[in-house]
Amino acid sequence: MRAIVVREEQMLLQEDVPEPVLQDGDLLVQVHAAGVNRADLLQRLGRYAPPPGEPETIGLEIAGEVLEPEPRRGERVMALLAGGGYAERARVPAAQAMPIPENLGFAEAAAIPEAFLTAWLNLVTLGGLKSDQVVVVHAAASGVGTAALQLCRGVASTLLATASPAKHDACRSFGATHVLSRAEVPAGLAAAVQAAAGRKADLILDLVGASYLEANVAALGLHGKLCCLSTLTGAKGTLDLGALLQKRLTILGSTLRTRSAQQKANLVADFTTRALYRFSTGELRPVLATTFPLRDAMLAHDALQRGDLVGKIVLMVKSD
Repeated sequence: MRAIVVREEQMLLQEDVPEPVLQDGDLLVQVHAAGVNRADLLQRLGRYAPPPGEPETIGLEIAGEVLEPEPRRGERVMALLAGGGYAERARVPAAQAMPIPENLGFAEAAAIPEAFLTAWLNLVTLGGLKSDQVVVVHAAASGVGTAALQLCRGVASTLLATASPAKHDACRSFGATHVLSRAEVPAGLAAAVQAAAGRKADLILDLVGASYLEANVAALGLHGKLCCLSTLTGAKGTLDLGALLQKRLTILGSTLRTRSAQQKANLVADFTTRALYRFSTGELRPVLATTFPLRDAMLAHDALQRGDLVGKIVLMVKSD
């Protein structure tokens, strides 16, 4: 089958690779579309290896049709993977697959699993998102960021999105009540939160990294929580332990890919039960920035690296 492989000088090329080998409880899925994530960029660069036993092929989320087992053949599913998404067919643990809402195509569906499950895990499961909280979402125009804004919309009393100014209108359309330029975050986040809400933040979702750490701690209020998901701007920062202790803060480090199969199954089940129906009503929607054919995976990575798009990039493996 066709798949994308990493070759010399970290280039992505389309080649023939062996078919997936199924294990008990797996689905074999004909991939129609695969989401592109920053974790994919890191894997291509040799900085984010797949968990033991998972495919070396890049790709953490797909949408397609079930081929096996026979009783489920033809079902439209979107799924979270630990690897193997940039390919014509993928092995999917059945507990990590979700039905695609009837109003969505495969490209839109492929933009959902990693973004929305990551946002749900950190905001709801770990962050304990509650009504009337003050929430900050960094990199709010990214795939995870746009999902986070939608999940907070109507729940948070104040929802501050940070992004480049060109993306502020998009952030507002997804639910942000206030916006702040990313260049102003290090020096101005605490003041911006205070001005917007009249108090400090309860919950901050950080997709950026070390350069925002001091600002995040300063912006949090009593019992505030900081969910850290990325080291995009570095892995080491200065932590004000005095503020941490005085405000009794919680700082959470979180990744999704390395969680156990059971943890992922629990997350998928929770999201499916409590949130999946909201795509059918239009309350939630995937944010599809653009698509590329599978053979142009390198161009898709270049586009993601530039960072000038809003939402998700998706590779089209098989046309709808």
